[in-house]
Amino acid sequence: MPEGISHITLIVRDLSRMKTLIETVLGGIEVYRSEKATFSLSREIFFLIDDIWVAVMEGDPGSERTYNHIAFKISDADLPKYLSKINAFGLEVRESRSRVKGEGRSIYFYDYDNHLFELHTGTLEERLILYGKKLNMQNPQ
Repeated sequence: MPEGISHITLIVRDLSRMKTLIETVLGGIEVYRSEKATFSLSREIFFLIDDIWVAVMEGDPGSERTYNHIAFKISDADLPKYLSKINAFGLEVRESRSRVKGEGRSIYFYDYDNHLFELHTGTLEERLILYGKKLNMQNPQ
């Protein structure tokens, strides 16, 4: 069984622009920049967002938008602060899906390369309780 998520990699057209977005909106900290040396497929920058390793690589991200997304946990009180930061970048905010009362609130937004991010205030445990299920690590349903 995997121990957890190792890292998330996003392909982007402009590394500098994505760096600014990750640092300003998501509070990421740059920990590596390849410059001209490419140990992987292309130039890249590594960030830590809390303890999550996020890599951004230069390339063609494609043009299709989907609901595939990465969700980061935030507090409910911080929702307006994050929305303000996202709006300051002129990023497109996607309408949130319909919700069951109590499962948390979300902001969905696209970056410059059609990646969808979610900033979510709820937890898995809260959602399972609302859906009438228990969090059971021995026998997941």
